[in-house]
Amino acid sequence: MFGLSPEWLLAPDGRPIADALVLSHPEQVARLRAACPEAVATAVLAGDPCYDRLLAARPYRDRFRRALGVRHGQRLVLLNSTWNPESLFGDGGEDVLPALLPRLTAELPADEYRVAAVLHPNIWHGHGPGQIRMWLDRARRGGLTLIDPLHGWRQTLLAADVTLGDFGSVTYYSAALGTPVLLGAAASDGLGEDSPVAAFVRAAPRLDPYRALRPQLDAATAHHVPAPGPAELTSSAPGRAAELLRRTFYNLMGIPEPTAPALLDPLPLPPYEPPVRTAPLRVITRLRGAGEVVVARYAQPRGEPDAEGDAHTAVHEDTLDPRDLTLADVILRDGDPDDPRLGPPAAWAKDVLDRHPHCGLAAYVTGPGDCTALTRDGHLLRLTADPRAADPGACASALYAWLAAGKGLDELADGLTVWSGGTPSQVAVTPAEPSPPAFGSPTPLEPPSPPPSRNARRYAR
Repeated sequence: MFGLSPEWLLAPDGRPIADALVLSHPEQVARLRAACPEAVATAVLAGDPCYDRLLAARPYRDRFRRALGVRHGQRLVLLNSTWNPESLFGDGGEDVLPALLPRLTAELPADEYRVAAVLHPNIWHGHGPGQIRMWLDRARRGGLTLIDPLHGWRQTLLAADVTLGDFGSVTYYSAALGTPVLLGAAASDGLGEDSPVAAFVRAAPRLDPYRALRPQLDAATAHHVPAPGPAELTSSAPGRAAELLRRTFYNLMGIPEPTAPALLDPLPLPPYEPPVRTAPLRVITRLRGAGEVVVARYAQPRGEPDAEGDAHTAVHEDTLDPRDLTLADVILRDGDPDDPRLGPPAAWAKDVLDRHPHCGLAAYVTGPGDCTALTRDGHLLRLTADPRAADPGACASALYAWLAAGKGLDELADGLTVWSGGTPSQVAVTPAEPSPPAFGSPTPLEPPSPPPSRNARRYAR
């Protein structure tokens, strides 16, 4: 039994190495008694401080979601792997991850799903950060965010709507919090047959990597009933770990314990880290009603998305292959409106349309709810929405679809309604005043003359 066998706990003379062996549940004491009875006298039941910090931070779940740029109506999919050849990121069994990662960002609509990955610190240290980022480059360009393995994983765990993991402790914590779990790797050769983790692995639903991913993730959340085992067996004293640990420490030192409450550091609010999708986006749109557009965006799908509507391509200016920009109907950029490297948003947009004559609209995203868009016929517009509502890039694509359908801006006096995943977002569409040109930026705006893009086509499936 890993960590509880005599070779881990006893000195060469047979005496326990530790004065106190901290365990989180009586089940572990029974396991210790069977594996190394000589160390039972050192056992101390003191709960789980990590789990207590998770429980204490639960009221701030929405803040953690906003820190990751999760918007209204989006589901956060957490990909988790422990450090083991049989793990999701391991190569000791069926290695599904290389094919699974780009599919997560390509098959799931970008505005309905947010994808983040928590990898065990030993994965980072064993392979090196550069190698990890190289392996995951395609998925990262599609919107996957790699979470800090030491300081950000707990907050992401609380923010998640579903966890795609393995037999590691982070996946088990996720189940203990009541989050739906799908196992992408479930090898249990290294697990004690009667251990709580082994029982969890046997009962948890499996991900079939050869089937479409979205129906499996949707079913996992729709039919989820939290199993009582992980929550009950993670800690026998939830919320009391600080108290029990401090009492143990002061007893070992033989000095009086302070009278003030024993407390754990609260989980800090992570930095704002929204997704950045530089892979080309295939956008399917459908006009729903007066001033209403349904939008579904897919990051570099391997085939045409199975959706009904008009299709166009939106490309971030930082795309890996510059040739993608020659096929773009919408070109995007995000950044500070006062960035001197790019000039004001209006100047940047004019430069983009001059540079790419088949692009129909250029949009500079200046915040989580704002962007400045320039149409091919010279209309400079500001799109403004609730920062937690539709992504500004999706709003720009909705505006492009509206105009490409022959609709006029005068019909958007009351704004544009952007639908994504069944969730409507109200977007104000107003004329934007061009900023004074920055030094070295293009001359003032003139309506570009080339015709609209040739790339939009209609797909009915």
